[in-house]
Amino acid sequence: MLKEYLMADLKIMPELPEVETIRRDLEERVIGKKITAIKILDKKLGETKSFAHILIGNKIIKIDRVGKLLIFALKSGKFLLIHLKMTGQLIFVAGNKIFAGGHSLGEKSLAEEIGGSLPNKHTRLIITFDGQHQLFFNDLRRFGYAKIVSAAELAKIKEGYGIEPLRKDFTLENFKKALAGKKNIKAALMDQAKISGIGNIYADEILFAARIRPSRRVSSLKPAEIEKIFSAAGRVIKKAIAHRGTTFSDYVDGSGRQGNFVRFLQVYGRKGEKCPVCGQSVKVAKIAGRSTHFCPHCQK
Repeated sequence: MLKEYLMADLKIMPELPEVETIRRDLEERVIGKKITAIKILDKKLGETKSFAHILIGNKIIKIDRVGKLLIFALKSGKFLLIHLKMTGQLIFVAGNKIFAGGHSLGEKSLAEEIGGSLPNKHTRLIITFDGQHQLFFNDLRRFGYAKIVSAAELAKIKEGYGIEPLRKDFTLENFKKALAGKKNIKAALMDQAKISGIGNIYADEILFAARIRPSRRVSSLKPAEIEKIFSAAGRVIKKAIAHRGTTFSDYVDGSGRQGNFVRFLQVYGRKGEKCPVCGQSVKVAKIAGRSTHFCPHCQK
């Protein structure tokens, strides 16, 4: 039942654990490689000439991330930013080996998942490295983006992101500040300008772990309850990254493997199933504009 439910939810997009998994996998494969060619197949991204001027001859020296935004640091001091949004994919090809991360089209072969032979109708950007290794940016719905920015521009972009689980700025004091002014706790956890990287799946899982009802008004939460949510956020995100993210129709990691955190999901996607704690049925309701899963008995 869970598998079929997840396959049907086409609005799911990679969250912090999935993007972090992609970041780590790509870092193993592209760091230090010289860029030898650039080709843009979607003018929405810009002109090939402007990208080529900065990227050709350059090297990626580090891959960072803020929230769900991937940051490729270049030797020249510039930064290539790629956001997969809902349907983006990054596909690294080295000879006959293909490593894909991002949106998945369902239970198909890897070739079908990426839209067929590369490049294909979904390909927006191709980066070629020495050794003829290539990184393809595919995007079915073209919501994602790729752009080059300066250090100053990147700093400004980062200002738009909130604190993030596992980063040093994710302290209990900062967490309390991030919740201020929000109506319900589900909406607060998903506000990327206040707390970055947490989307629908992990918000539900975090609140279940903390035993807090997603619809609870932030103003009603006691200090001890806020501390439980803060602690649960760190635990859930760490565990999800350790298990390479959640398996669903929109995510295959940087090695072409689906994440297996799905085995540990407690409430998300389990409508009508028994709560793993009390045995009562898991419910679903529309909260903060999203389908929200919770146990009405365990979560108060």
